[in-house]
Amino acid sequence: MRINKYLAESGIASRRGAEELIRDGSVKVNGKVVTDLATQIAAADRVEVNGRLISCQPQKVYILLNKPAGYVTTCKDPLGRKTVLDLLESIDARVFPVGRLDFATEGLLILTNDGEFAYKITYPGSSIPKTYAASVDKRITAEQLSKLRAGAGYNPPENVKVAGGAVEITICEGKNRQVRKMLEAVDLTVTYLKRISIGNLTLGTLKTGEWRHFLPQDFVCLFQK
Repeated sequence: MRINKYLAESGIASRRGAEELIRDGSVKVNGKVVTDLATQIAAADRVEVNGRLISCQPQKVYILLNKPAGYVTTCKDPLGRKTVLDLLESIDARVFPVGRLDFATEGLLILTNDGEFAYKITYPGSSIPKTYAASVDKRITAEQLSKLRAGAGYNPPENVKVAGGAVEITICEGKNRQVRKMLEAVDLTVTYLKRISIGNLTLGTLKTGEWRHFLPQDFVCLFQK
């Protein structure tokens, strides 16, 4: 098995995150640092990440979290801010966030230790829709709505509508701060932003800061392609 896939299936990180660990020299195989992504791992090999022995057969865990504002979507933060993992203190498994939400953005976030599952969601061709609800600083006009539907500098979104006083935008790209930048491009300032769905997964009754387990087969987007 290639080393990046081995690390992903061990629950250390997504496949992309595993590649970064390898390039950074954080991975040893049988006591030697390995930086070649093509390295093959055999069953008898001893694999370490930052000095920690890795097993490739952890129990897979899949979590939906309703992220509050004021938490970073990383496993560690050099500035000492709270991370989304601080909300999962009762989880014994080592999980990592799939994708990101900004520090000030709330809403649906997936965490798992299944690197292959994470890769299916995040690789560029996945095209899984994500819907955000944004409150803005002024009443949106028909012209602004038209520009948003045209993409406002990005590829046209899957859907844009005004619902309950908020602007709901569904995108498949998920580029850095994309929804905020789209709204800024049409002279609207975001005062509150929440992701309310990823594919068919929704927050349901989850309150801010709460989480629940789910099964990968619940995520039908991955099985319709």
